Amino acid sequence: MTFRLTLTVNGEPRAIELDDPRVTLLDLLRERLDLTGSKKGCDRGQCGACTVLVDGRRVNSCLALAVSLEGADILTIEGLAQGDALHPVQSAFIDHDGFQCGFCTPGQIMSAVGLIREGHAGDDPERVREAMSGNLCRCGAYIGITQAVLDAQARMAGSAQGGAA
Repeated sequence: MTFRLTLTVNGEPRAIELDDPRVTLLDLLRERLDLTGSKKGCDRGQCGACTVLVDGRRVNSCLALAVSLEGADILTIEGLAQGDALHPVQSAFIDHDGFQCGFCTPGQIMSAVGLIREGHAGDDPERVREAMSGNLCRCGAYIGITQAVLDAQARMAGSAQGGAA
């Protein structure tokens, strides 16, 4: 039996045929669409390395069945930058050394983007740490990650105010 679904992945409409309804979004992205930025860490939704945005919400793609996402808009780390211009969160992670080995970084960045878009980042480091607690970093770059999220939030809020004037 073949399952057909249509998704928008990083702004590009995709028609996909699956022969197995158990294919996760993570496996679809990595193995069938060659978008390997989202990492397979625990494959149980506990580490956050596979975080992507689905219709603007943070989702552990290892837990989401691809067939359940008909018509969804998926944003992965590969679709975040605009050409050579990095997203403000990506720039902030570089500026604040919000990564070491880099394995968790795509999931951390996507979770941070979702957090900021949700309007939950605020300016409280403890609030950011709590909201990012589903994304683990084995290297312990949490201070840089928290600083990067706070800085990106401030940059994005400032550019939004500047654009509204």
